[in-house]
Amino acid sequence: MNNNDIFKKLRVALQLRDDQIEEILKLVDFRMSKGEIGNFFRNADHPKYMECGDQVLRNFLNGLVIYLRGTKENPTNAMDVIKKNQAEVKKNIAAKAKPETKPKVEVKSKPANKPKPKPKTPKVQVVEKFQYKSGKNKK
Repeated sequence: MNNNDIFKKLRVALQLRDDQIEEILKLVDFRMSKGEIGNFFRNADHPKYMECGDQVLRNFLNGLVIYLRGTKENPTNAMDVIKKNQAEVKKNIAAKAKPETKPKVEVKSKPANKPKPKPKTPKVQVVEKFQYKSGKNKK
């Protein structure tokens, strides 16, 4: 199990998004962009896959401790932070599940231009009825 696997499992277990991971790394003065963070979670045979180094994982774990427990001056309960994250995830899922519906606006339709009925004229038989005889006698 390498550092990328550990990082992925922590991300899934704590339901962290890339912007939250970026915020956690900023707590220990370690700057990374969302794109660089996303490269750690790619498949190993993807061309932009990047190995997660020991320094990145160490700084993430140190930042995670501060993120969940808080500082000495301002301690927080880790379960409260986790429940807050779970509530945000549920809210985002619920927002995505509801399709955005536009209010129904009544559209006034123009009166349909119906074609005027043509006067009925009797059909005139142009061609006489003709019986084809192929030369075979039918009984």
